[in-house]
Amino acid sequence: MSAAPSSTATPPERRTVLVTGAGKRLGREIALALAAGGWRVAVHFRQSRAEAEQTVADCAALAGEAHAFGADLLDEAATRALLPQVAAHFSRVDAVVHSAALFEHDDAASFSYALMDRHARGNTGAAIVLAQALHAHLAQRDPEGTLTGAVVHMLDQKLWNTNPDFLSYTLSKAALEAATPMLALALAPRVRVVGVAPGLTLPSHMHDDDKFAQLHRLSPLGRSSTPADVAATVRFALENGSITGTTLLVDGGQHLMKFERDFSHM
Repeated sequence: MSAAPSSTATPPERRTVLVTGAGKRLGREIALALAAGGWRVAVHFRQSRAEAEQTVADCAALAGEAHAFGADLLDEAATRALLPQVAAHFSRVDAVVHSAALFEHDDAASFSYALMDRHARGNTGAAIVLAQALHAHLAQRDPEGTLTGAVVHMLDQKLWNTNPDFLSYTLSKAALEAATPMLALALAPRVRVVGVAPGLTLPSHMHDDDKFAQLHRLSPLGRSSTPADVAATVRFALENGSITGTTLLVDGGQHLMKFERDFSHM
């Protein structure tokens, strides 16, 4: 009996996702989780080239394929050029996760047009431009309209639990949350648009480990979100073809509790 002929079928090309701000913190965790799930990852950075290259190497260690791309998302021209650069390198882009965010403090007393503009450009405008670019890329790849993609906007439980701190940041994220259903309608059926809103997830220079652990427990579930929780939700949003125009809160219920100040000021 002769052996069965070996298959010569070409394996399907893996999907590619652009993750902004993927050199550090939550963006890095999302990039690693998606690489582990079989995605090719475009690791965006602004200044953190060394950290982005480490994320690329760590994605490769997970049997993922990744490459780093630098761009200043406060610059509209640089933002518009980013997704075409990713497409030229990987030959396709299927999704965008906008995790990069400017997070500079102001309040009603220190508010300025300049700081509001910086937050609006990086946190809101860049996300809309990248969604627009993904839609155009998919239309170019497939004029018949069968290819679809997804965008995830990283938001913040703070939008459902307002306090007076970080006024310009909060306004920029509120605008992005409002843009999510608008874009979902405008870009359908090619592109789904989903928000993911974490709670307190990673420590910062503003807290020591003990204080972070104390604040992390302030939720109805006794724990806020972990990086793994958030990354898993992002992957779910990217891969579930029925979700669009809504936001998934991943915060242990912190948005249900009233906090008079931002976590960094507690």
